[in-house]
Amino acid sequence: MSYEECHAVGGMTAYNWEHDPKRLAFQYARYKFVAKILEGKSQVLEVGCSDGQGSRIVRQHVGTLVAIDFDPTSIEEAKILMSPRWPIHFQCRDIMMYPWSGFEAVYSIDLFEHIADDERLLSNLRECAPVCLIGTPSLESQAYASDISRREHVNCVTKSGLREKMQRHWRHVFMFGMNDETLHTGHDSMTHYLFGLGCD
Repeated sequence: MSYEECHAVGGMTAYNWEHDPKRLAFQYARYKFVAKILEGKSQVLEVGCSDGQGSRIVRQHVGTLVAIDFDPTSIEEAKILMSPRWPIHFQCRDIMMYPWSGFEAVYSIDLFEHIADDERLLSNLRECAPVCLIGTPSLESQAYASDISRREHVNCVTKSGLREKMQRHWRHVFMFGMNDETLHTGHDSMTHYLFGLGCD
């Protein structure tokens, strides 16, 4: 489904809740993983926040969270749905055009696979912060992906592939895998979802 079609039914979260509610369980599990890894950081940037519903989970564990997306409609939805209890600074900004420095940590979930120019993306993320957490579906998972996902996922990589790409920008890179809501420590090619943690 296109961004336009999702917005017509109330955004990505509303669409998933209506059409595939279990999807929200493992999407939120990814945010919970990010939240625990970055817990205690005072200045954090999320890149590709969509309608911001997962962002609140991270905000629960960090001091200040700035969340950006290149799509203005998504940002407007995020602002409307935001709770005063969990203030998040939502802004419309394209990380590919405008990197943003001064953060302790930056993360993105389900963005990397949509960006063909991953070298530019990683370079701009590195400019944002010395700590970076990237979540993306594995290349192996695409055999089971929907036609829409395969069409939109232009840059899926293996676990070793993501590690190698991130090592060009961060001194230390630690790799994790997830299958649905569960961390995966088995054979790499059986990992559905990848997390790469880069730090200096």
